[in-house]
Order: sequence, then C-alpha cells, then structure tokens
Amino acid sequence: MINILIKEINVFLNSFIAYIIIAVFLTGIGLLMWVFPETSVLEYGFADMGSFFSLCPYIFMFLIPAITMRMFSEEKRGGTMELLLTKPVRDIDIIMGKFLAGVVLVLFSLLPTLIYYFTLSYLGNPPGNIDTAGVTGSYFGLFLLGAAFTAIGVFSSSFTENQVTAFVIAVFLSFLMYFGFNAISKTPLLSEISLFIDQVGMMYHYNSMSKGLIDTRDVVYFVSVAGVMILFTNLILKSRKW
Repeated sequence: MINILIKEINVFLNSFIAYIIIAVFLTGIGLLMWVFPETSVLEYGFADMGSFFSLCPYIFMFLIPAITMRMFSEEKRGGTMELLLTKPVRDIDIIMGKFLAGVVLVLFSLLPTLIYYFTLSYLGNPPGNIDTAGVTGSYFGLFLLGAAFTAIGVFSSSFTENQVTAFVIAVFLSFLMYFGFNAISKTPLLSEISLFIDQVGMMYHYNSMSKGLIDTRDVVYFVSVAGVMILFTNLILKSRKW
C-alpha cells in the first residue's frame, strides 16, 4: 500500500497538469476571498474566514475529481490494470494506497491557504483578533470533506478507462452528496422528514463543523461515507476479475 501511495503522489507531482490544477485552485479561492467584492473578506470589516470555508467545498467538487480521475482510469487505458491486480497485494491495499495519495494531495493543496489565516490574524484589530479555535475546527471539517470527495473520486475512476467520464461522474456524485440532499430536504412534500434527508447529505455535517464544533457524529459520518465508497470500489475491482 505504501509503495502505491508513493507512486501515485510521484506520478501526480511529476505531471505539469498537477501544478496547473493546484494553481487554478489557489488562484480561484484567492480571488473569491480577497478580490471579488461580493465575497471578499476585506468588505466585511472583521477578520473572518467564513467566505473561504463556504466557497471551498464547491471548488473541491472540481479540484478533487481532477486529482482522482486518472487513478484507475489511466491504469485501464494503459493496460497496466491487469498487471497491478495480479501482483501479490490485496485489492483493498491498492485502493487504500490510491485513496491516501489523493488525501495527501488534497492536504498539499490546502496548506498554502494557511497564509490567509495568518494574514487575517495580522490585519485584525488588535492583531491576532481571530477565532483560532473556529478556524481550526473548520479546517478539520474541510479536510474530512476533501477525504470523502477523494473516496468518491476513486470510486468514479474505477468505473471507466475514460478520464473525462470519471471526472464527470465524480463531480456529479460529489455535488449530489453535498448539495443534493439539502435541496431535496426543502421540498414541501417532504417537510416531515426534511431534517433526516438533510442529515444524509454532507452539507449539514460540514456546516456543523464549520462553526468550529467538532462533533464525533460528524466525524463518523465523513469516515463512513469514505468507507462506503472504498467498499464499493473494492466490489467493482473484484467483479472485473471474473
């Protein structure tokens, strides 16, 4: 598993496209947070990263599928999938190696955004006047959300050898899991079970953690979503052996 993890990270970081993806992410979130008047923190008059944490999930819906779309699709297209599956390593180890590589890359993309926290802390009046505990909890929630999106992306990549198809499937499933259930819960006909439907989606749990409150129920939810996606991916790989 460790060898696969290292291989996936090296392949991604040795690709010029990888740096374009990360640069687009950082540029996009930077413009939204500092430049565009509708979302700029400079327009609020107080040191708060709320706009960053509210916008980042939607950017993640495209960034993470772009990272994961090649993980299994490229193996299939290049004809190395069969070779990989015949090696003395369990399917779950292959999946976990690719999944953890995706999580590390998501973390790698997030690390530069810490400069936003230090900048806002410096701009605060007095300097350091920022809710550090809230930001920490929000970053943890964003990391868990990214891990869940990564699991969805790996699952989508196991479907097909076409990277574009894998990307589209991952974007759709991520959007459905994050925003879809929240939208469905607002349907008047489902008002009696609206809370339950909302809790099935990621937005409810992410918003809870974005308040800086780390509830074990939210952590278990994201870990469970990632686990189910990894299980489905394992089932797909096993079905292709027959």
